[in-house]
Amino acid sequence: MYDFAVVGVGPPGARFARRAAERGHDVVAFERGEIGRPLACSGHVSLDVWAYVPEEARERLHENDVYGARFHTGGPGSDAHEFYYTDRPVSNAIDRVELDKTLARAAADAGADVRDGHTVTGVRETSDGVELDVRSADGDETVAARMVAGCDGPRSRVRDQLALPEPEEFLHGVLAFDPEPDHDDYVDVHLTVPGFFAWRIPRGEAGVEYGLAATPTESGDVATRFDEFVADYGVAGRIERRCSGLIPIGPPETVTATRGFLLGDAAGMTKPFTGGGILYGMTAADVAAEAIDPDDPGTLAAFEDAWRDELGRDIALGKLVRKGYDAPELVQTVGMRFFSGEIGVHMDRPSTLFSREQLGALFRR
Repeated sequence: MYDFAVVGVGPPGARFARRAAERGHDVVAFERGEIGRPLACSGHVSLDVWAYVPEEARERLHENDVYGARFHTGGPGSDAHEFYYTDRPVSNAIDRVELDKTLARAAADAGADVRDGHTVTGVRETSDGVELDVRSADGDETVAARMVAGCDGPRSRVRDQLALPEPEEFLHGVLAFDPEPDHDDYVDVHLTVPGFFAWRIPRGEAGVEYGLAATPTESGDVATRFDEFVADYGVAGRIERRCSGLIPIGPPETVTATRGFLLGDAAGMTKPFTGGGILYGMTAADVAAEAIDPDDPGTLAAFEDAWRDELGRDIALGKLVRKGYDAPELVQTVGMRFFSGEIGVHMDRPSTLFSREQLGALFRR
């Protein structure tokens, strides 16, 4: 019997597998297809990501430095309000597929048994653990573990099998790529989509990422909106590697069962104001590895409290930031004029709106 079975080897699953293995636990991790594919997430991340990958991987993953963002209330070519750091990058564009592969290799190097091409088709809690039905090219098998970590995305099978609640809502997102190199220092954000926004991210020699997400009431129109968005940028004929998926927003009231727990998108551990979940998911994975004892189901309650203590304030503030996306254009413009310019805000932590760095940036204007 394994100590932990991890379902899903994206960033949260790979990170938890690594950290649990480093603590001496026997860990098996299953990914239903090829690790990192199909791509379902943006590769725009804060600099904090480098604390989670081996130093030697940085050059391989890094694509572009981003120093700020241009916010638009209209389409391409509309007036923009700039927010930026003056002395260092605020974020990086990275190779998102290679990030997953790097994190999975780090988990395997730490001693976790990482298996791609393995689909978990069933999960059952037992008196002393869990049983997982697993299907692969080698046939079907049943794997036993003391606990299961559901890291298997927005439509989590583990969540369903453990009868845990869904995140508060799901957005529908679309992204695709223009291969033309672009080393611009700024991303573009367009507040032209009901409930969310559209974006353009320069990725150096890797080209440009275009994306758009909308609330469920607009989900039937997302593909059309995206086509219009890239057409307005004049790149519709160059777009390739198009993909789409659900973006969970808002964690449910509980992410733990008797012998299982959720991490990452399965748990709605994302930034409500951007939909990004890489850093939040890996942060919660570290909390889980430290708090959960596979021999003591009672420690799941400690994990539930600890991850919310770590991320809850920023998630709550992120929901308030998101409300501004649907504010009247005049209100948006006035607000952006007040805050635009040099900033000291961390892109993953809206609580830093009240930080010394942000206050200093405001007073230096």
